[in-house]
Amino acid sequence: MEDIFSGLGVEITLNEKDDFLKIRETLTRIGVSSRKDNKLFQSCHILHKRGRYSIMHFKELFILDGLESDISDSDVARRNTIVNLLDEWNLLDIVDKDCCQEPRASLGQIKIISHRDKGDWELVPKYHIGN
Repeated sequence: MEDIFSGLGVEITLNEKDDFLKIRETLTRIGVSSRKDNKLFQSCHILHKRGRYSIMHFKELFILDGLESDISDSDVARRNTIVNLLDEWNLLDIVDKDCCQEPRASLGQIKIISHRDKGDWELVPKYHIGN
């Protein structure tokens, strides 16, 4: 049977049933910010497929959809850093921790908006799951 994630993303498990929604909301507040205005471009999404979960960079989702993607090492590094942060915050468990240790991005390359400040930002997803 073909692997549903085709080597893309980082497979995770959830600790509790409602963690999917917590992770999905948290990911809307993590990404790359615009230098001139309060816009945050979401880097990663949580994907649930056939009872399994994965955190994927939006460019990996393009690949999964059969579209062109220019995913770079820095995109993968940001994804790995984000997944490891979610693990540190006890929102998920990483199935294979070795797969997302390197490369890693510095926290200076990732913007994290607090829940209380999200109203001050325009949160922009680069991918819409289900479309």
